[in-house]
Amino acid sequence: MRRHLIIPDTQVRPGVDTSHIDWAAQAIVDYMPDVVIHLGDHWDMKSLSSYDKPGGKALEGARVLADIEVGNDAFRRLNAPMVKEIERRRRNHRNRWEPVRKYLKGNHDQRADRVAINDAKFEGVITSDSLLTPEGWERHEFLEIVEVDGIAYSHYFANQLSGKAIGGSIDNRLNKIGQSFVQGHQQGFLYGCRQYPGDRTYHGLVAGSFYLHDEEYRGVQSNGEWRGIVVLNEVKDGKYDIMPLSMDYLRRKYS
Repeated sequence: MRRHLIIPDTQVRPGVDTSHIDWAAQAIVDYMPDVVIHLGDHWDMKSLSSYDKPGGKALEGARVLADIEVGNDAFRRLNAPMVKEIERRRRNHRNRWEPVRKYLKGNHDQRADRVAINDAKFEGVITSDSLLTPEGWERHEFLEIVEVDGIAYSHYFANQLSGKAIGGSIDNRLNKIGQSFVQGHQQGFLYGCRQYPGDRTYHGLVAGSFYLHDEEYRGVQSNGEWRGIVVLNEVKDGKYDIMPLSMDYLRRKYS
């Protein structure tokens, strides 16, 4: 049985507090998971948002290179304590610990690829290749489904007919996805497990918020969702024991 540590959408952008990145980095070392999975949208890429009009107030001061570099710096910080601990154990001939690390590109990350699709003059200039994936991390394409220990991971799961994200209750998602799954993308925290005939138990988890700033577009009453990282213990064949670590807990322990 193994342990997974899940990092939901971090949505790093210039001018916001990113202390939570350092808290997560230390939690990875403390909990020593076998697998670390970042569910995507590490870079917010607000400068490339298709929802905001060029020249509008929402994009005032937004710069593509700044969006990229602030996310790259945060990813370096997320990775550094883990690399340091891996090397320390090798050097001191301690029990080896070298977790599998996977990054699942999100729709915000994909904004860097869509620029060239919508405007050919940016081809080869701005792409998601500019978004740093540190050594030791495997990067997976947007909406690729990555199975680890019987759990299907993706930024979100799309309806095969419409292409839109499958929504609704955990029961509805489990019925459509057909196995244990974990996704980001949607703010907040949804979890449920259901037993099926043949002693099959499937778990569904939606966790899409791991950032300290509030999103202006959601208004003053809509930024109170659960935020944090999630540890899955005793993972085997899609079954696990869930251990959410809230932002408040991480702040008290690591700030």
